[in-house]
Amino acid sequence: MANVRFETKIVVLLRADLQPWQRMNVTAFLVSGLGTVQPEVIGEPYRDADATIYLPMFRQPVLVFEAEKEILREAHRKALARGLPVAVFTTDLFATGNDADNRAAVGAVGTADLDLAGLAVYGPRNSVDRITKGARMHP
Repeated sequence: MANVRFETKIVVLLRADLQPWQRMNVTAFLVSGLGTVQPEVIGEPYRDADATIYLPMFRQPVLVFEAEKEILREAHRKALARGLPVAVFTTDLFATGNDADNRAAVGAVGTADLDLAGLAVYGPRNSVDRITKGARMHP
């Protein structure tokens, strides 16, 4: 099968100083938002040889990067300036336990002052590459 080159890109950018459990948690939360507002990122349901049906997943790879806090902040600024769909996870969310408290924690802080632990962004490949410039692939 030939490799498909997608015109779009899904990237999760994590702050480099997160603990391993935090990285997994933040990634899971961040990608959960993309399919809800960007339905084209979701493929068809899966079906095994016994006809058991499974949930659909992203139709393209999700690339996970890491960067220092300053690069993450700049990526956030650039993504918003380009009008791309962005999901954010702030460090305050590690202390909350539900969606209402999560939204309240983000809502209590101005855009420029968010203490970002990570973000997810979806958009044209070239735009996402420019936004994540300076970040490195997650090990």
